[in-house]
Amino acid sequence: MKPYRLLAFLLLLTQSLHAQINPASVTIARDTFGVPHIFAKADAEVAYGLAWAHAEDNFRTIQLLVMPAKGLLGRQLGKTGAAADYVVELLHAPELVAAEGDKALSPDFRAVLEGYLQGLNDYARTHPADVINKRLFPLTVADYLKTSVLSLSVISGVERALKAIYDGKVSGIDGLKPAGSNAIAVHRNKTVEDETMLAINSHQPLEGPVAWYEAHLCSEQGWNALGGLFPGGATIFHGVNEHLAWAHTVNYQDKIDTYQLQTDNAHPNEYLFDNQWLTLDQKRVRLRVKGIPFAIGRKAYWSKYGPTIKTKRGWFALRTGSFMELRGMEQWYRMNKARSFSEFRQALQMTAIPGFNIIYADRDTIFYVSNGKIPYRDPAYDWSGTLPGNTAKTLWTKFRPLSDFPQYVNPPSGYLFNMNHTPFNATGSADNLRPEQFDKTMGYERWNTNRSLRFMELIGQYDKLSYADFKRIKYDLQLPKTLSYAQGPDANALFTLRPDTHPDIREQIEMLTNWNRQATTDSRGATTFLVFYHYWQDKLQHEGRQSNATRMLTADECAEGLRHVKTYLQKYFGRTDVALGDYQKHVRGPKELPVWGIPDVLASIYAKPYRNGLVRSDAGESYIELVRFPKTGLPIIESINCFGASAHPDSPHYTDQMELFVQMKTKPMTLDKAAVLQTAKRIYHPGE
Repeated sequence: MKPYRLLAFLLLLTQSLHAQINPASVTIARDTFGVPHIFAKADAEVAYGLAWAHAEDNFRTIQLLVMPAKGLLGRQLGKTGAAADYVVELLHAPELVAAEGDKALSPDFRAVLEGYLQGLNDYARTHPADVINKRLFPLTVADYLKTSVLSLSVISGVERALKAIYDGKVSGIDGLKPAGSNAIAVHRNKTVEDETMLAINSHQPLEGPVAWYEAHLCSEQGWNALGGLFPGGATIFHGVNEHLAWAHTVNYQDKIDTYQLQTDNAHPNEYLFDNQWLTLDQKRVRLRVKGIPFAIGRKAYWSKYGPTIKTKRGWFALRTGSFMELRGMEQWYRMNKARSFSEFRQALQMTAIPGFNIIYADRDTIFYVSNGKIPYRDPAYDWSGTLPGNTAKTLWTKFRPLSDFPQYVNPPSGYLFNMNHTPFNATGSADNLRPEQFDKTMGYERWNTNRSLRFMELIGQYDKLSYADFKRIKYDLQLPKTLSYAQGPDANALFTLRPDTHPDIREQIEMLTNWNRQATTDSRGATTFLVFYHYWQDKLQHEGRQSNATRMLTADECAEGLRHVKTYLQKYFGRTDVALGDYQKHVRGPKELPVWGIPDVLASIYAKPYRNGLVRSDAGESYIELVRFPKTGLPIIESINCFGASAHPDSPHYTDQMELFVQMKTKPMTLDKAAVLQTAKRIYHPGE
């Protein structure tokens, strides 16, 4: 191509990438359950349609999520919101975006983000009554990237680290914390139907900023993906395209480091680094809090290590890759558009997503990697504790490549799984990696969970699985023979109690002795165990124990918990043999259904207080997507969301998936555009 023609082509390309999108070029097709299927020629137009459709269903939550980028969440939520506003500044998100924002993203993905933000801005402009704060709009790419820094930093453990530094007294960033997850891949060589299978099964909060939203994105530029995303997401986070599928689970390798700076009263606002006194960078943050008529000034400090906090115990700093990286959302976009395992791996090599296990499947390949943004660290230091913040030896600057992480491709055992447990138990025992093969400074998990142990009990029963077997495993409700909670109360001693030793709680002990450890809605033993579990979970939290700690209960403490169970059930139900479905409900609006599940069974439900002694589902099983890859044709997809596609109580899709959800049933989904349009209940363009 001649130079002048190349220049003309590049100018035309730039103009087309940044041109305003015409809503008439975007088609939204709502299926029977109101799930949006978005079609357009260009990826940026599809992103516009996603923003518009999601805003129709849950504009309020999207706004709350991006408010910290403009320091507006405190105005809306009070002190908790102001904490998020402050953390954006503490992490130097504005500085990172100002320095790197114009060059970090590729032109095609920047166009996608601009299309998405135009969709949100157009929706806000045409629905002014739905706008929470007029100062929020218009949103820019810079605003979006600042929000991304906050979200990915929370994923990396910034909130937990801040709480530890402040002795647990810092306000939490509500709703941004991930909860757990399951992912299972089975190669077709191990399935009866000769179909590779993937269970995408995240355990998230059921509502709020990290609750799943289902969408199908389809352009003529090769984007055809269906799956789940969070409010504000401009692409599918985990799901399936025409060629492959992937699932995420939360992992806990060492992604963040805490340092104590060396300071001296003779050198105010300075710290010693390699024998030199350096001045802390500082800026004044103006926080606006709901109910307070004036702005509150607070300083944010920055050292060579990163965000720095002053406490009564000294000065501490945090360092993690998530506030050095702006390409996380782009990596998800590249994963969406991958057409093969090699292209998917190429996307993963960006290592821009700071955490999450990734389990992958296509027709011929299953793959697992414990992904992260993990630095090279000096092995002379103990990176599991607080580090000296006075030397360049602890100031890491480079990150490990994808090849350094624990990973498996097509293990001979024929399956891969993760339930928020160690990556060194990911397949059959003969095929597992060993911890000593990896640098210990990476800090990979070494524990199992109840879910991982129960999965191992189940998968060992099969030489080959049918799809029905696969679904039975995914929806299993039984605790393993030996409990292995990775956090909270360890209650194994509960099952050693004898009625004759504790005659006042004989009924409760016998209830558990005879319990099959299944959390079905008709189970009385499950109710006894769950009330006991809630009692000790709450008590340990009030004792100030960190949420990632496990406490082994003594026999006397277990007896104490059962006495509480007896008193509690008598108080609220007038009897002690209460079925789980009578105690635990799945609730949205006026709809209230009995629901199965307890914490850390494969089909987990985490509950919170509801009314009159009842509890309601709050997290756990939420968006479920099951994918099969047959010999020919598109992937076969089933999915279900815990409530429905819309967050509006007056919508028919506010609760229309609840019955299927509690019945452990799914709905068929497809990537076939023609099939979607043929059966859609409503087809329209944004603004119509």
